[in-house]
Amino acid sequence: MQTVISFIIIFGSLVFFHELGHLYFAKRAGILCREFAIGMGPKVFTFKKKETLYTIRLLPIGGYVRMAGEDPETVELKPGYRVGLILNKDLFVEKIILNNKEKYQDIRIIEVEKADLEHGLSIQGYEEGEEDILKTFPVHKEAVTVEDGVETQIAPFERQFASKSLGHRTMTIFAGPMMNFVLAFVIFLVIGLFQGIVVDEARLGELTKDGAALASGLKAGDEIQSIDGNEVSTWIDVQESIQKSPGKEIEFVVERDGETLEVPVTPKEVERDGQTVGVIGVYPPVEKSALKAITHGFTETYLWTIKIFEMLGMLVTGQFTIDALSGPVGIYKSTEEVAESGVFSLMRWAGVLSINLGIMNLLPIPALDGGRLLFFLVEALRGKPIDRQKEGLVHLIGFALLMLLMIVVTWNDIQRFFLN
Repeated sequence: MQTVISFIIIFGSLVFFHELGHLYFAKRAGILCREFAIGMGPKVFTFKKKETLYTIRLLPIGGYVRMAGEDPETVELKPGYRVGLILNKDLFVEKIILNNKEKYQDIRIIEVEKADLEHGLSIQGYEEGEEDILKTFPVHKEAVTVEDGVETQIAPFERQFASKSLGHRTMTIFAGPMMNFVLAFVIFLVIGLFQGIVVDEARLGELTKDGAALASGLKAGDEIQSIDGNEVSTWIDVQESIQKSPGKEIEFVVERDGETLEVPVTPKEVERDGQTVGVIGVYPPVEKSALKAITHGFTETYLWTIKIFEMLGMLVTGQFTIDALSGPVGIYKSTEEVAESGVFSLMRWAGVLSINLGIMNLLPIPALDGGRLLFFLVEALRGKPIDRQKEGLVHLIGFALLMLLMIVVTWNDIQRFFLN
């Protein structure tokens, strides 16, 4: 159960902040956002605030912000359609009833002659009982169409994604991956604030209760002068001296409260990566400060970004195969292992996953944010956008291939963790 909760929190946080980036900058640009979704597939939980429906969906394979203009807009009102209109006090159409019109009071039935719900915002038609008079009804910019009781807000062209400047569209799409890097920075910052930053000094940090260090009389904060006659000046020196002496008594010369003490310690023998090494049950020294935590946040984010790009390069050059990739199942199993090491390890894992999600989404692959940004770059170079139908087809094919890859990776995970 702990693993399930950890996975849900990590997955939900990564997707939430990614999509929140899209949502925030879309709304700032004036784009109508119809839905903010975490997950895919059937809806598990929904609520609506103002013009946006917020949903949690069953399958933990991503999320999305559905913006006006990205899908075909509201039902096209063709000549000859009979619809019901509900007007507000200013005689603007606020509801367009497409069916079940008998359920509504104060409704005006018209036969549509012409309708423009994107630019002119008007409906022309012949009202029931006055078929010889063509009337024009102005439509409110926040009017809704109603079909089977479900209301859908219309999207005037200026509220649609495509109507916005190239800069606004680019920022709206880039904001998703950007927020993943911001989230990673914040996670590493919090780790630095509460766990502290490891400093490379020959000084003992916290001691474990069952370790050889505590049993021998060493204390946290002891300054180590030498180990077995060899001077040490960094924590790496201390680690190396301990690890190469499993089961062998070694003498620590430490300074404590102005006194120099000699303390014999026998490291316990443990197996690591097929080798026997010594451990004495001591953590490295750490410091806690806001400035160091901020530096730690930037440094960890940068280093993991470089490391993930290096791994991608190895995948492209064939040093890794597709079997090295992990989907939701693999991430779940890794989360299970990391959770055993404590909350800070789990947080660090979430930070790494957030950077990974940000980088993956920036790759110039159709259907991903990077693919859309690539189309924006082409638009900037040629001075006009690529045909929307052609771009949509490319993204559709890209999405299908990504789903196929997800299925293959998930099946590999299932075989690796459950069938072997």
